Amino acid sequence: MRVARTAWLALRSGLFVSFQAVTVAPYAVLCLLWAPLPLHWRYRLTVGWPRLVIWGARRIVGIRHRVIGTENLPDAPAILLSKHQSTWETLFYPTYMPRELCYVFKRELLFVPFFGWGIALLGMIHIDRSRGNDAFEQVVRQGERKLAEGRWIIIFPEGTRTRAGSQGKYKSGGARLAVRTGSPVVPIAVNSGECWPRRKFLLRPGLITVSIGPPIDSVGKGAEELNQEVEGWIESEMRRLSPHLYRDEARNGATKDPIA
Repeated sequence: MRVARTAWLALRSGLFVSFQAVTVAPYAVLCLLWAPLPLHWRYRLTVGWPRLVIWGARRIVGIRHRVIGTENLPDAPAILLSKHQSTWETLFYPTYMPRELCYVFKRELLFVPFFGWGIALLGMIHIDRSRGNDAFEQVVRQGERKLAEGRWIIIFPEGTRTRAGSQGKYKSGGARLAVRTGSPVVPIAVNSGECWPRRKFLLRPGLITVSIGPPIDSVGKGAEELNQEVEGWIESEMRRLSPHLYRDEARNGATKDPIA
């Protein structure tokens, strides 16, 4: 029975990978065709491919989702700081959020065939890491412009995808940007790694929950203080969303202070 289930998951995962491969190249060509359009229209058209992938994940693999805390999204420019377990949320957020998003990413991604073409047209924030300490100032300068345009900036403070049930080191770049720009921070918890694990071929059907927390004011706070507030909310919420993954911590009494 277990072998049959694994084979079934492998088949569905393979079909989903094929679905992405077949659709990304023609969609990238379309992105180039509508490149002369204003940014607003380029954004709306380009996020059609992530929306298609999220649809494919649901129909082919059985990955469903729900969002709680939508009422916490402010009607103003903000910085979103999210847990990062999977490729899923990278694709989902632009399709769901009511404002255009700006990801902060390394400049090298612009040169990835097909995928890089699409993100290059969306006016996001890219970093030239070869410039050392000036890299963060690049983020601040670009971030101030994006926020002034009414867009939201989204950053994964752990920097990379983490295994479901684990916690990476929360880097303070997002909090520093919020303090420098005076923007509120919206913390987001997501347990996508239970269905779409990092660096795994097998995807599993199930329900992904995205939990959006209340905005955290950055005014009058230091970056480290703000970063700890974000980390505390996200990690506490992760233990509420996926308690079965933190049972060892619960037995050891560690859930009382997830950022200790």
